Amino acid sequence: MTAPTLPRISLLGTTALLFETPGAFDLAHQRRIWALAAAASKWPGIREAIPGITNLMLTFETPPRSMDGLVRTLREGWDEAQELAIEGRQIELPVTYGGEIGSSLQSVADYTGLSIDDVVSIHAAPLYTVFALGSHPGYCYLGGMDPQITIPRRQTPLQRAAGGSVSIGGSQTGVSASPGPSGWHAIGHTTWTFFNPSWPVPAALAPGDTIRFKIERVIR
Repeated sequence: MTAPTLPRISLLGTTALLFETPGAFDLAHQRRIWALAAAASKWPGIREAIPGITNLMLTFETPPRSMDGLVRTLREGWDEAQELAIEGRQIELPVTYGGEIGSSLQSVADYTGLSIDDVVSIHAAPLYTVFALGSHPGYCYLGGMDPQITIPRRQTPLQRAAGGSVSIGGSQTGVSASPGPSGWHAIGHTTWTFFNPSWPVPAALAPGDTIRFKIERVIR
């Protein structure tokens, strides 16, 4: 019988800790991450509890003198965590598939053996859930992509992908909030604004929000 895989805990300098949890990349698992984040945000000495994809980062108000107690509390909290359902907003994002920004659309079709129209319709069909924000300000990692359009990430990342790029990387899809490097395959783009530092809440989306992609047009 195989022993259960334990969470992995690592320090990020002296000001933060990363708690990586074993398990599937799915909504049920991510909801447990959200639950642990909600609980940890109330613990003494914790400045922020930031959910990632199957992980949780804690930042400290002051570095703990000993990590033993916090590590024990984290492991117990994970064992006890129940799924936390967050009722966020539902957003409809208009997407232009293909074209110069979405130039990997044909590559995804070639890799999967599907037509361009099939890739687009399969990608736009689900109601995606924002699992976490990360990578850069406003970027949302989405759960719920159909495995039919899974494609390995680029072996050589792009030095600069356009802001608003709708991309696929492995079994995930996401939307770039600003220009920057990317190892994912851009299949389209949207003109929606995801981050503005002048807003009261700078990031437009949050974990628990849902996204529906609306096909504006397909450029072949």
